[in-house]
Amino acid sequence: MRAIITVVGGDKVGIIAKVSAFLAKHSINIVDISQTILSGNFVMMMLSDFENADIDIDAARKALAEEAEKLGVNVNVLNEKVFSEMHRI
Repeated sequence: MRAIITVVGGDKVGIIAKVSAFLAKHSINIVDISQTILSGNFVMMMLSDFENADIDIDAARKALAEEAEKLGVNVNVLNEKVFSEMHRI
């Protein structure tokens, strides 16, 4: 299964490192990534693959929310199919 992970918040050192380290620790592959600073806000979107992950999307969502709180950012994890349907025109 694939998921879209978004990270938004104030820019600071270590956001990419913390999120990518969490994903690597749980064997979640980053398939594609986009990151920018928009009006002083850090914005990152990742397409991730949970095929070989040792946790499911719900557990990842909860754990990443805890990491996000420490970093002062917002993290959302959505199944790719749900994300695509939500953003279909």
